[in-house]
Amino acid sequence: MSVTWGLLSTALINEAILAGAAESEVVDVIAVASRDQARARSYAREHGIERAYGSYEALLADPDVEAVHISLPNGLHGEWALRALEAGKHVLVEKPFSRHPDEVERAFDAAEAGGLVLSEGFMWRHHPQTARLLELVDSGTIGRLRLVRAAFGFSLSQERGIRDTRFDPALDGGALMDVGSYCVNALRLFGGEPARARGEQVVGRSGVDVVFTGALAFADDLVGHFDCGFVFPRRAGLELVGENGTIFVADPFSIAQTGIELQRGDVEPEQIAIEPANHYRLELENVSAAIRGEGQLLLGREDALDQARTIAALYASAAD
Repeated sequence: MSVTWGLLSTALINEAILAGAAESEVVDVIAVASRDQARARSYAREHGIERAYGSYEALLADPDVEAVHISLPNGLHGEWALRALEAGKHVLVEKPFSRHPDEVERAFDAAEAGGLVLSEGFMWRHHPQTARLLELVDSGTIGRLRLVRAAFGFSLSQERGIRDTRFDPALDGGALMDVGSYCVNALRLFGGEPARARGEQVVGRSGVDVVFTGALAFADDLVGHFDCGFVFPRRAGLELVGENGTIFVADPFSIAQTGIELQRGDVEPEQIAIEPANHYRLELENVSAAIRGEGQLLLGREDALDQARTIAALYASAAD
């Protein structure tokens, strides 16, 4: 039996969520909410959604909605995740959940108290390409892992985006919270919770970081570093450097194109093909299976809390 979902906001990311849901037999998006009733109705008509609500509270009061996807601005994630959980809804929060660990803890405390599922929406973690990367590292293909490097950025015009929430410090905008959260998530995936975090940032005129670089120190002498930003041409990549070789992925997060490059010794790099998959569908299906008690949640409390702690530590370091 499918899980019924509601969308809390009409954000652009919903296009990907709806496309993923359309491919699934266990995910049924039945409602959308906006702060404007006309906007909600128009959006529902355009996307074939059954119910439209002119407030987030109204959607949360709908007894037929079992789970909600929260794609509100970053600074509202903690508040509305908690409100949704208090309304008895399961919750998938679009990344990043929060830069405030206490918000994440409160939400998971509420989820556990209510017997509800709560997850942070890093869709790339659900893709078979990411699973294959873990297999290659865990099997010792490149030997002991010594360095992880990640990059993600693109050009986002602040002239156009001055009203964009990504430029709003009051809503926890910034490059680290946006594209940089993927980089932090990748470094943590292979290193665990860092023992130390150091950051440097360039703050734009709106008051948020438009370039951010960071270094993380992990156990077993593993180090990681990343860069992200809004002020240069699109770039992305993930490199895993081991004592016996390297693994490189050109599109590790959006995964519009799949493929892994494995380099060992002086021979030609091996190209590892990965079948395309809709990682938004896989994300929704994973959370839906956990809701039904038919599968294990991939991203739960520990991952979300470690993510928030790391981002908080990076910002604290950059502010020194």
